[in-house]
Parts: sequence; structure tokens; C-alpha cells
Amino acid sequence: MGDIQGDKYEAILDAAYTVFGTKGFYESKISEIAEQAGVAKGTVYLYFKSKEQLFTAVTRRDCEQYLAEMQGALINRTLGEGLLRMANLHLHYYFKRKQHTKLFFMTPNSDPDLMEFMWGFIQDYTDLVKNKLASEGVQQSEFHAKAFIGMLERLKMDILLNKDFRECDVDQTAELAANLFMHGCKAGVQKS
Repeated sequence: MGDIQGDKYEAILDAAYTVFGTKGFYESKISEIAEQAGVAKGTVYLYFKSKEQLFTAVTRRDCEQYLAEMQGALINRTLGEGLLRMANLHLHYYFKRKQHTKLFFMTPNSDPDLMEFMWGFIQDYTDLVKNKLASEGVQQSEFHAKAFIGMLERLKMDILLNKDFRECDVDQTAELAANLFMHGCKAGVQKS
């Protein structure tokens, strides 16, 4: 693919991200995405056979970037440092997308290609955390990985749905989550 074609492809993905994120999958039109990208509607269909395929491509690009950042978060870090960095990245990821919540809540859930990709992404994310935990000697590392990610997923809902959640709250929330995961509830008990 040449530079011009590559630029068009990326422009379409960028435009689709914005349109899907603000309107949701079902309310978005390919013509709106094409207009936002500065290309003809037919050009979109040269790259993507369907709106579902375009949504999956947007999701794939976003998830692959996310996993690459998460992998980098663990390099040359202790377990505690790595989990804190991952919590920060996870929660900041959603804070940056706060204006695009429809990417997460209004999706084509019946699309088998998207569901297959998302299952693979979830497995890769879980394996990333599991492998770090296992390398540090944590028993039942897969269970712990799922628990850590599950905690972060619940906290993302506060970010996406609470209009009062501020960016300065993200770091504090990530620190509390990583501390709770590493040290349990007793770490939060105040001593008199």
C-alpha cells in the first residue's frame, strides 16, 4: 500500500473512531465517516466491505496500541511498579476516550469477527498480566490477572459515566487499585 493509500486508510480509521465514538455504531453512516475523512464514500468501501468490518478495524488498531503500551509498562519494573503503571495506563486510556463512550456501549455485538477479535484481545491482555504475576511467583496467576483487570474494568465505569470524574482523580484511583491488589484490604485500614 503506497503512502497516499496508507494515509487514506488511516484517515478513514481516524474519522470512523470519531464518528463511532460520538454517535455509536448503529447511528453512524459510512457517508459521514467518508466526509470526516475527506474521501469519497466509495473509497471507504475500497478498504472495508462493511460498516462492521470498519468498526472491527478501528477496534483492532486501538487494542493493538493499548497492548503495546501495556507490554512496555512491565519492562524492567517490579511487580508493584508494573501493576501501578498498568492501572494508570488502563484508567487514563478510558479517561482520554470519555467523549467517545459510544465506542464501548453502542457496538455491533452480534458481529462474529468483532467478537472473535475481542475474545483474543481479552486473552492477550489477561496473559500479559498473568505472565508478569507468574514470573514474580504469584500462585494462581491467571485468576489474579482476571481479578486485577476486573477491578480496573469496574473503575473505568466511574470514569466513563461519572461527569464529575476529573483527570487528577485517575492517578489516585490507579494508585488505590494497585495498592489494594498488592496488599489487600488491610493496606487501607487506618491505624489509631
